[in-house]
Formats: sequence, C-alpha cells, structure tokens
Amino acid sequence: MSSTWGEIVRISIFGESHGVAIGVVIDGLPAGEPIDFDAVLAQMKRRAPGQDKSATPRKESDFPKVMSGLLNHTTTGAPLCAVIENTNTRSQDYGNLLDVPRPGHSDYPAYLHYRGYNDIRGGGHFSGRLTAPLVFAGAVCRQILERRGIHIGGHVASVAQIEDTLFNPVDIPDELLRTLSTAYFPVIDSDKKRPWLL
Repeated sequence: MSSTWGEIVRISIFGESHGVAIGVVIDGLPAGEPIDFDAVLAQMKRRAPGQDKSATPRKESDFPKVMSGLLNHTTTGAPLCAVIENTNTRSQDYGNLLDVPRPGHSDYPAYLHYRGYNDIRGGGHFSGRLTAPLVFAGAVCRQILERRGIHIGGHVASVAQIEDTLFNPVDIPDELLRTLSTAYFPVIDSDKKRPWLL
C-alpha cells in the first residue's frame, strides 16, 4: 500500500499514530510561493479531534514543525517536509487488536498485507491521526491554487437520513466556498448541523 500520491506535486505521508511523530513531504511545489502559516494552522485546527461527541477524545496539538522547503514563509523549491509530534498516546489500550481486529478499521487488512508486522497501536499508519499531515499538505496547496484563481471547498452532504442543501451544479459562489472552508463542520444549511452533532 503506497503512502505517496501525485505526479507533478507528490505528497508522501509517514509515521504511525503512536510513534514519535507523523508527517508529510510535499515535492514539486513551485519556488517563491508565500505561505500564510496562520491560515495553515486554522485548517489544522478544523480537523483537530475532541471538538464534539463524534470525534475521538484524544487531544493533540497538531502543530506542524517545518523541517525543510520553507524559508521566511516562502517555498524554496526543495521538498517541503513537516513533522507533527505525537504526545497523547495510550498504546496499552490497543494490545488485543492482533486477536480481535476492529470492524470498520484497517486492523485485519493491514495484518494480512504486512504479515503481522504492522504497528497496531492506535491503528498505526492507518489511523485517522494520519489525516493531520494530509490537512497540512492541503492547506499549503490551497494557498498556491487560490492565487491561480482555483477555489476549493466542500460540505457534509448527508449523514444517515439527514441531507444538507446541495451545491448549485452550475454556479458555486467563491464566498460560499470561503465560508465552508473555515467551518469546523461545514454545511450550507446551518439548521442541519444540530442533529448531526448531538
């Protein structure tokens, strides 16, 4: 199973949920692109767990330490590497996963693929924790794309039988995309958010 995606811009994530750290390498970014680190941190905060009952209660700072590829908040053209330390781990809670894999998780497929050598603590490399470096990469790439007139946004269209208003398939206002891109739980119809978060 590959942890690297892309052709022109290549994104590779590394680490495990209960390892020392997780992180990402973004290769192929253009040099000379200013990166607003506060905007990156705002996106990191949106995915941080523990904000409602639907998320894991595990608390992590999710602060990315940039190791290379940025100088004075500007891309250098070298691979951009960011590392996020793991500080809140309870590995003993996962001791039985080799015997009792969790339904809906990658415990058993990873066991088969890696012949039992996979790190099972917290889901290892297949934990939701590994979405943090992906969010970092997306936040960096989003800024570069916006300067080229490409705006990105999304919303929760449905959960079970509750459905949000859908995007207009022809005209999606940039302001709506900006609003959705700052919300913790992005929906177009704010009345639909309450039953999902109860």
